[in-house]
Amino acid sequence: MTVFYQTKITDVGSEVSELIEGGILILYAVGAPPELAEVSVLHDVQAGPTADVPPVGAVLRIGNVSAKLTAVGELAWKKVADIGHVVINFDGADTAGRPGELCASPVDSATLLGALVSGAEIVIETAA
Repeated sequence: MTVFYQTKITDVGSEVSELIEGGILILYAVGAPPELAEVSVLHDVQAGPTADVPPVGAVLRIGNVSAKLTAVGELAWKKVADIGHVVINFDGADTAGRPGELCASPVDSATLLGALVSGAEIVIETAA
């Protein structure tokens, strides 16, 4: 199994729940500007990102919630590497609508919101 990225949630912005209801999750590494922190899940990178971009079908695990990557925008992995930022769209699309976006299979928004707690792990890895 290859772990492409592993990080821990440090804080959840006050407006994250509204975005989750629409199937969008924004991650930003600790130190994001306050106006971005409000809409983001802040995290502290534990491992990665790898030089290799995770493939479609890789598993995205957030706490006890799992989804599969369905598309990777052309700039998404570079943004993860450069500033720890990415937009994850849980729409199951096979093509990313924006270059800095990861698309993943749909998940239950209430379950995902419940998994977004300080200390929870976010991992992108190959399927077991």
